[in-house]
Amino acid sequence: MKNILLILILTGIFSACLTTKELKMPVTRVPNTYGNSSISISSLNTADTGSFANLPWQSLFADSGLKSLVDSALVRNYDLNLALKNIEEAGAIIKQVKWNAIPKLNLSITANTTRPSDNSLNGLSLKQYNIGTSHIEDYSSQVLFSWEADIWGKIRLQKKSALASYLESLEAKRAIQTTLISSISQGYFNLRMLDSQLEIAKKNAALEDSTVRILKLQYAAGQVTSLAVEQAQAQAIASEELIPQFEQSIQIQENALQILAGSFPKSLPRTNNKAPNFLLDQFNPGIPTQILSRRPDVKAKELAVLVADAKMGISKIALYPNLQITASGGLDSYLASHWYQVPGSLFGMVTGSLVQPLINNRSLTTQYEIAKIEKEKAVLQFRQSVLAAVGEVSNALVQIEKLKTQVKLAEERVNALQNAIKNSNLLFNSGLANYLEVITAQNSLLQSELELATLNRDQHIAISELYRSLGGGWK
Repeated sequence: MKNILLILILTGIFSACLTTKELKMPVTRVPNTYGNSSISISSLNTADTGSFANLPWQSLFADSGLKSLVDSALVRNYDLNLALKNIEEAGAIIKQVKWNAIPKLNLSITANTTRPSDNSLNGLSLKQYNIGTSHIEDYSSQVLFSWEADIWGKIRLQKKSALASYLESLEAKRAIQTTLISSISQGYFNLRMLDSQLEIAKKNAALEDSTVRILKLQYAAGQVTSLAVEQAQAQAIASEELIPQFEQSIQIQENALQILAGSFPKSLPRTNNKAPNFLLDQFNPGIPTQILSRRPDVKAKELAVLVADAKMGISKIALYPNLQITASGGLDSYLASHWYQVPGSLFGMVTGSLVQPLINNRSLTTQYEIAKIEKEKAVLQFRQSVLAAVGEVSNALVQIEKLKTQVKLAEERVNALQNAIKNSNLLFNSGLANYLEVITAQNSLLQSELELATLNRDQHIAISELYRSLGGGWK
């Protein structure tokens, strides 16, 4: 019997060497460059291994108001603080798993009294031996020892799974941080755009009010009809309607930013409107393979594969025999006065059990098959996250490049329309242009200036999105 048990243990140890192999990171193919080769991104050197995403976020933004918001959010944002609690929870699980290999040791002290029936076997025995009592007393104090031999490496897999889960929670926190920085910066850029559009609307409303006053004077002099005054008034009212719309959007955006920063809604102080939004002129993305090591959500998916692999190994080990060793020893007596008499009250017991699952409604096999499928799903999700990450970087690069061209063209159009406004006013005052030409020029300038503000916002958001999609901001 001893030889058989020894053979089983040695076989288990050998099998453990096979089942607890080192867990390897999944492999996926990553392109050498971002985007389609037909897209020209002349201002960005995508072949360079260095990336501006390696810079801390403080080195990216120039606006002190934006920096203050991000600082506040990194301390008080609730999503980020919940992620920190998840890290603490995962750390506690790691500590617990380390104790799984330690034998269990319990102390038990019991004292009980039983009054058996006179017609029961115990009752008849009391009468037969005539011990002078009608009840049975039992006093026991014992130490209970149990230990599960890790012959298949289950505990080692549990440790690896717990460690991977802990690292995954760290990456989840970093992913929240990068997303938070991106969300705040994009919201702030949108706020600054709304500020610019509000200023444009007020300036244009004042300009159109001036036109209305001139037309009223001309109407009084009989130079224009009432239709000219009414059309100018309608155009002025349309411009004034934009002012409360922008003011409403500004307050809503301020509230959203304050909530992200962990504060109650309130007005947000502004910095100098002429200050640059970024400290950098070039935004080099580096090479795509850096995404695997820098982007937190991709790393989290990669670690999820390791967790799934460990769980698959644990479910497979459940199919193997389980060696359990238990022992107990202590003092036992039927009289309290004899309870601690040594060696008379001493007792001890050692048990070794080897349990092999045979027929369990196929549940263990099903659990292993499900765990295997879950691992395959985790690998697919990891590869999908890499694909999505590369696509996001490529999209941001294209947006940055193409928006640069759009902004340049929009600036040229605004300059041309500003000159047209000056000329139309001069011609109108000289009687060489009619009121419709003035109104049309003013409306075109308003729309062009609003569009330019939107394009500037979109360009800044694209840069912020590139920083996030590259995994920047968590260091």
